Amino acid sequence: MKRNGKAREATDACGCPAPDGKGNHQKNINLALQGGGSHGAFTWGVMDRFIEDGRLKIDGLCGTSAGAMNAVVYAYGNMVGGAEGARQAMHAFWKDVSDTARMFNPMGSPPWEKMFDQWNIDTSFSFNLFDLMSRTFSPYQFNPMNINPLRDILAKAVDFEVLNRCQETRLFVSTTKIRTGKVRVFTTDEITLDVVMASACLPQLYQAVEIDKEYYWDGGYMGNPAIFPLFYHTETRDVVIIHINPLIREGLPTDASEIMDRLNEIEFNSSLMKELRSIAFVTKLIEEGWLKDEYKDRLKHMFVHSVRADKILCDLKVSSKFNSDWTFLTDLFERGRATADWWLQKNYEAIGNQSTVDLKKEFFDIGTEHAG
Repeated sequence: MKRNGKAREATDACGCPAPDGKGNHQKNINLALQGGGSHGAFTWGVMDRFIEDGRLKIDGLCGTSAGAMNAVVYAYGNMVGGAEGARQAMHAFWKDVSDTARMFNPMGSPPWEKMFDQWNIDTSFSFNLFDLMSRTFSPYQFNPMNINPLRDILAKAVDFEVLNRCQETRLFVSTTKIRTGKVRVFTTDEITLDVVMASACLPQLYQAVEIDKEYYWDGGYMGNPAIFPLFYHTETRDVVIIHINPLIREGLPTDASEIMDRLNEIEFNSSLMKELRSIAFVTKLIEEGWLKDEYKDRLKHMFVHSVRADKILCDLKVSSKFNSDWTFLTDLFERGRATADWWLQKNYEAIGNQSTVDLKKEFFDIGTEHAG
């Protein structure tokens, strides 16, 4: 968490954060956005409520997969239309996802679903057929033309040449470099349509994305999201992680689908857990005075906050990440808004002053149930 950035916080004559236009003084935050397919609509809801509230200014955004899409759509919308432009852009993006899914997504809700109250995506014939096909054939075989409707949706939502000049928000998009297995983070001026598609490239579903003679897969394998760039390249101390994949699930998974679901959640949380353990260690060094005086100014004391999905999304299976039905997406959106509203009431005063996540308890203590 080395200091290496220029302050970008707007201030008034007293050195306080600039007003938000409603007479409130804004607090700067960075957002870390996890990937998770359609569950990214939950993140959309959280961000929409944050923007509407007006007391938070988003300085930096790091994201992976659906988180990367939310990040670039927000940043572009905010760049060209301010806060309301960002809200409208995110709504339009997710609506376009749903509308397009009616034609392309075999996992969407069938038109007769209301006739069967017990229908869900796991029992859908089309989903199970597609799942079997993706386990038997590679995307180079079942999709040789590499058709991906999301590419056209995102191209419509964001002018990347304009976005590359964005000064309002710093962007960091995580991908996984196939050749080395390392995370590759692209910054604002490097982000293209290909970069965001690479960040969301699940290898069972899509062909690898080539960028400058390197091939990439979904960033969630190595950084979901990678949050270290926020420490190195922004001055904002507060990082709010918007989780999609539950960290904790009560109960033992016993059937095949439950086991696969929990493995998926653990896999796509693992890189974030490792980073949070590193942050916990550095925080321990700072707070307990382990550093020599000459090194104290080289590390930034970060404040970490989490908008957790453990309870609010615990009723959803991993397969629902492929469900783009508008009713489902707007339900997730409303869950996100309600969660953000509760979170703001409980944690707003702590922003700029302290973490609202007990890093030592959750991610650092060895020999406890939290060690992992």
